[in-house]
Amino acid sequence: MSSSPGPGSPVPLTPSLQRLFSHVRVENLIAGLSGGVLSTLALHPLDLVKIRFAVSDGLDVRPKYSGIVHCMKSIWHQEGFRGLYQGVTPNIWGAGASWGLYFFFYNAIKGYNKETRQIELTATEHLLSAAVAGAMTLCLTNPIWVTKTRLVLQYSADPSQKQYKGMMDALVKIYRHEGISGLYRGFVPGLFGTSHGALQFMAYEELKRDYNKYRKKQSDAKLNPLEYITMAALSKIFAVATTYPYQVVRARLQDQHNTYNGLTDVVWRTWRNEGLLGFYKGMVPNLVRVTPACCITFVVYENVSRVLLDQNK
Repeated sequence: MSSSPGPGSPVPLTPSLQRLFSHVRVENLIAGLSGGVLSTLALHPLDLVKIRFAVSDGLDVRPKYSGIVHCMKSIWHQEGFRGLYQGVTPNIWGAGASWGLYFFFYNAIKGYNKETRQIELTATEHLLSAAVAGAMTLCLTNPIWVTKTRLVLQYSADPSQKQYKGMMDALVKIYRHEGISGLYRGFVPGLFGTSHGALQFMAYEELKRDYNKYRKKQSDAKLNPLEYITMAALSKIFAVATTYPYQVVRARLQDQHNTYNGLTDVVWRTWRNEGLLGFYKGMVPNLVRVTPACCITFVVYENVSRVLLDQNK
């Protein structure tokens, strides 16, 4: 007669969960976090510029910029070097956590699916694995992205006139005045945004696999840094061109200078006032930023994860 586990006994895992957890690797988390932090530190000013262009809807409170260089010069003259790194703390936390968790979840899900099917995954299966990993990551990191957006959209050079003093101050004030819903502003378009990461990872995996087939090597064979950069850049450009409008909608929902009645209201007002181009504001500085950022992240990830995993074999 089998006995049920007592109150203090661990709940036994099903065979499916055991197989899933067998593919969990903290090395993937560390490698993804490392890549996200390094790329963010290098390219945060371009992220700031992208967000300021994305929310440029004509409100008087917003500075007017004629282009990327003019925007960066204006911020430099008004606020100095520190102004270009406004919001960098939550960006580092957000990018590090997001990339780390994304690679952590994605590789576990991909490994589980690959073991279950006993064959190479298709493009659709890579897409679904990345989408699930993205949704899980967003559930944990959305509050950080809200604080980053709020900090980046503080336009005054005078600290005494700024609404938020830093990341923790922003988190506390948003929670106090807007509740949990305030910390999860932009979550719905963010979920749509998981398609961005899913498309990027699908393209990245397919490019690597096809290239290794061309070289007559295993699909997961190691590439050199230039090859990783090429695969990462091509997959990122493809994903950005396909999904960019959600980032504009998300930034506007998180913006403290304007109020919208939800996702539909943002889409309708942007379309009515700015037309189709309104959904692509900030895309050029975004491409200038995310393409090298993605290359840095993937090169660091691939090399750090391979070193860590080889050490623990």
